Amino acid sequence: MSVSLDDISIRTVPRPGDLGYVIYLHGDLYGREYGFGRQFEIYVSRGVAEFLENYDASKDRIWLCEHDARIIGTVTLMHREGNSAQLRYFLIHPNYRGIGLGKHLMELWMAFAREIGYERAYLLTADELYAAISLYERHGFIMTSETDSTAFGRPLREQRYDTKLG
Repeated sequence: MSVSLDDISIRTVPRPGDLGYVIYLHGDLYGREYGFGRQFEIYVSRGVAEFLENYDASKDRIWLCEHDARIIGTVTLMHREGNSAQLRYFLIHPNYRGIGLGKHLMELWMAFAREIGYERAYLLTADELYAAISLYERHGFIMTSETDSTAFGRPLREQRYDTKLG
């Protein structure tokens, strides 16, 4: 399949069913690629519910990438205390990696966070998500903590990355 960024539409207004599909994509993809268990899907489900319950269009945003009327990528910005933002649910379907979509989403995310006036941002990830971590670091995120975990059904190292936006 030969797809370019021009073939992908990005919207920021979720429709009914979108966030359920985001949960599915995360459970399916991270299960297949990293061996994460149902605990990970539960974690994503709780976080997506929190996003929906606390959603404020003036502070929060979701970017939903579509190709052929199907969601193939996503990232969210969630407002947090202390004028900070959390990056969550960053995912690109494997068939759409390597075309610059991840970089484009990060640029949109960073621009929105700065436009809103957030001072800081952070994200949580696992140490073996090398491509994502490289992208975060290129956008100014620095690892600030690391802990051993079995929260997603198998041993891994959870990492926190932070950046200043202002």
